Amino acid sequence: MSDKCNEDCKSCSDDCTERKESRTDFTEKLHELSSVKKVYAIVSGKGGVGKSLVTSMLAVTMKRRGYNTAILDADVTGPSIPKAFGIKQKATGNEFGLIPAQSKTGVEIMSINLLLENDTDPVVWRGPILAGTVKQFWSDVIWHDIDYMFIDLPPGTGDVPLTVFQSIRVDGIIMVTSPQDLVSMIVSKAVKMARKMNIPIVGLVENMSYFKCSDCGREHKIFGDGHIEQIAEKFGIKVLAKLPIDPGIADACDQGLIESFDGDWLDSLVDILLKNGGKNMKIAVACEKDMVAEHFGHCEHFNIYEAEKGRLIKSESVANPGHKPGFLPVFLDGLGVNVIISGGMGGGAVDLFNEKDIEVIVGARGNANIAAENYLKGQLKSTGSVCHEHQHHDDCGQHHVDCGQ
Repeated sequence: MSDKCNEDCKSCSDDCTERKESRTDFTEKLHELSSVKKVYAIVSGKGGVGKSLVTSMLAVTMKRRGYNTAILDADVTGPSIPKAFGIKQKATGNEFGLIPAQSKTGVEIMSINLLLENDTDPVVWRGPILAGTVKQFWSDVIWHDIDYMFIDLPPGTGDVPLTVFQSIRVDGIIMVTSPQDLVSMIVSKAVKMARKMNIPIVGLVENMSYFKCSDCGREHKIFGDGHIEQIAEKFGIKVLAKLPIDPGIADACDQGLIESFDGDWLDSLVDILLKNGGKNMKIAVACEKDMVAEHFGHCEHFNIYEAEKGRLIKSESVANPGHKPGFLPVFLDGLGVNVIISGGMGGGAVDLFNEKDIEVIVGARGNANIAAENYLKGQLKSTGSVCHEHQHHDDCGQHHVDCGQ
């Protein structure tokens, strides 16, 4: 707080910790009849890199693992998801809301093309209308018991991506790139936007990485050597997969048969997503008695919950072994924890958890059991209540999400 502070926060531009007014919450409520547990957005800095293809293949791969999957096609002016899945029927509705279309294998899909009279009709709308449509795909559509939803975003960092990140509780983003020099600049923009919006970056997928000759079996770098490893290292993110130039995949999309593609290129990426929210998931809640602790490092104990397919199946209480810089992230990682929930946490601790692929939820309060259950329902997300003033790994929590009493 400045020495000249007059305590009139509304007229002040300083972003100090003593600000009294709360920030505007743009979060859009999911339809009351919907259930969506995990949401991942697929982004790209430029068009034509195969973002929709990766979205489709991710949904198909996850569906093959036995999970209920869905695609929210947020690329309103350039929708291509229905064509890739060969969906001809239109979305329907009733008095309660819109019903998404289903693919042959049961992937739920909502796209503007499922609402237009003709698939080739152009969508000539301004940004606010496009953004409003995407929000309605979240709030007005009845999504049936979805384990994993993938959002296909338009390229760039404009109105629609901003709206999605502000209004839909996204668990992480997956960036799609191609092997070109200008990718570094494009990825940089996307990374900075994601971090500004406090959304975890799962990692990078390089599409059109190589072509494998069916005759000689050699891999040819049609677009030259990519620099994806150097880019990933620069921004501290992971390379998740490299997809080849495969005429078979292109033909499957053209024929509406993407669900029949043959390849394991995205299996390792799906493994990572399942670790963050699939079977045998472990959620740690920093506790004081039965309540979420306000300070992560100084909590009394941790309630460790084990979840399977969105349900808590057992729990145990583990005493806090002691607070010293850098120790607790290592300790909880050793217990197999995938998610940590707390009232507040220091920025250094958040970074250490992220390095270990452990999701951090800060700003929570209320009953610990309800907090864990609300997380699994997709109703508890981080407020970004991180204390940047602590030089070590202490914690503070001033803004809260009420988990129920």
